[in-house]
Amino acid sequence: QVRLVESGGGLVQTGDSLRLSCAPSGRILHTKWMGWYRQAPGKQREYVAHITTGGSANYADSVKGRFTVSRGNAKNTVNLQMNNLQFEDTAVYYCAADSSFARLHAGRPDYWGQGTQVNVSS
Repeated sequence: QVRLVESGGGLVQTGDSLRLSCAPSGRILHTKWMGWYRQAPGKQREYVAHITTGGSANYADSVKGRFTVSRGNAKNTVNLQMNNLQFEDTAVYYCAADSSFARLHAGRPDYWGQGTQVNVSS
């Protein structure tokens, strides 16, 4: 089963930056978007950002202006540059991808990563 593999999480202080990366563990068929979700302790998983194959990016209001999603140089790879991190950004960050925008909005993409932990100390 093909999965996405995230890297780049860690422990930082408020105001610091981190860059997450994501790549597939095998061959992924056609996708129209790649992006990120996150789940904080005791909360439901929430949408963070995504980018289409055409390069259009979209962000949750909570991260707009601080996070930047971009496509990697290799096919089906995606990055998330996180600046000015806040305590509220502490969560497990999941990479995701799909060919369906409906599944993006439903939070049910076909491809998921195992998650990478981001901890921001206040």
